[in-house]
Amino acid sequence: MTEFGITAFGAYIPRLRIERAIIAEAHRWAMPGLRAQAKGSRAFTSWDEDAITMAVEAARDALGGKGAAGIGALRLASTTMPYADLQNAAIVAGALGAATETASSDASGSQRAGTSMLLQALRSTQASLVVASDAPKAKPGSSQELSFGAGAAAFSVGSKGVIAKLLGAASVTKVFTDHFRAAGAENDYVWEERWVRDEGYARIVPAAVTAALADAGIGLSDVQHFVMPSYLRGAADAVAKKLQFTGTVACGLDDGMGYAGAAHALLMLAHTLEKAKPGERILLVGFGQGADALVFEATDEIGAARPARGVSGAIADGLATDSYLRLLSFQDGIDLEWGMRAEKSGKTPLTEQNRSAGQMEAFVAGKCSDCGTIQFPQLQFCVNCHAPAASFEGVSLVEQPARVLTSTADWLSYHPAPPLHVGFAQFDNGARVLMEMVDVGEHGVEAGQPLRMVYRIKEIDRQRGYNRYFWKSTPIAAG
Repeated sequence: MTEFGITAFGAYIPRLRIERAIIAEAHRWAMPGLRAQAKGSRAFTSWDEDAITMAVEAARDALGGKGAAGIGALRLASTTMPYADLQNAAIVAGALGAATETASSDASGSQRAGTSMLLQALRSTQASLVVASDAPKAKPGSSQELSFGAGAAAFSVGSKGVIAKLLGAASVTKVFTDHFRAAGAENDYVWEERWVRDEGYARIVPAAVTAALADAGIGLSDVQHFVMPSYLRGAADAVAKKLQFTGTVACGLDDGMGYAGAAHALLMLAHTLEKAKPGERILLVGFGQGADALVFEATDEIGAARPARGVSGAIADGLATDSYLRLLSFQDGIDLEWGMRAEKSGKTPLTEQNRSAGQMEAFVAGKCSDCGTIQFPQLQFCVNCHAPAASFEGVSLVEQPARVLTSTADWLSYHPAPPLHVGFAQFDNGARVLMEMVDVGEHGVEAGQPLRMVYRIKEIDRQRGYNRYFWKSTPIAAG
């Protein structure tokens, strides 16, 4: 029988970080007790990042530049998707250049949406890509504001080059309400922590774990790594103690990232796989209205499967900010006066967006078959030899190396994260594109500085609730 399992993995964590002490200090006048919880830093999304953009970046890390051509299905899990009735996974698939025959689906409504989608993919026989991406929001001054973060993890599932095989799994469904967010609400309503820990995690998770181990035909002593996410500190250690687990309890990724909702279980799994050795077993738990428990065994292929960035690389690539108001502004927690320049409509012409999708979604330039000039956008004729566009060959610029040719910092134009950095990106294959540059540190960018492409929100139509996505450039190293 052909072995089926995880074949690759990747991750993405927003570059923007803020020390929790800065958040606690902003609330010291009303909630002085927050200082006791204000250890380390957490990640937060920029104004142009959401569950879709993070999913694209995590998937790129997992695919390693190979593209999504061999993916039969793309499954996206999140509780903070930007659209309620417009398939978010389809937008991710388009940005990755997946074939139009690729099946796509969204999963939401629970913190274990990520583990549930991964389990469904592993129980199928179709090569697929599972992505969990989340950026939970919290009320200012709450303990959740300190503990929450953002991030995404992606796993390719198939039968070629399996790095972790599923030995067994089980699910338990129980309507246990530790927290909830009503449709249309912005923030979670959270119940008392001790009750959640004692009546939720401690009672529900062991039943799922026992069933999963029985399905795998092994005992808990045969497992080396216990992976269980929680927004409650110490919950994983408490469950591991109740189970009498003597192996390694996985790092909760609290410092540098924070709790990433439905994506957190898969981010912790990705982080564990970065260090796993052949033959080691991993017990993964997803909690939310019940629990999923999955038992994996790393194969001999695990050593060669490290992603280019992964969780460790993404955490290390942080860009610190000392402004709590920046976090609030990016999460629509404060309504700033941006002046008359901000009074414009962001309406997207959907017909033109559809016509240009072939170029815009996966950042596809045209290569002239006569003279070899690569150009974006593709015009009706070659900009060099004037050959007709019918002879152009599509070339994606997404993974092409590039450098800063020229740049400027614009403080006059409206931009949600001033200044607006724009300039020409010179690609190694000859293409030259005027682009927005994001996640630029206080020192700016310099000519010759290496760039990589990132998928972001280009413009937000707040009147109609529509995001227009496109590719931007960012310095390879934050700073």
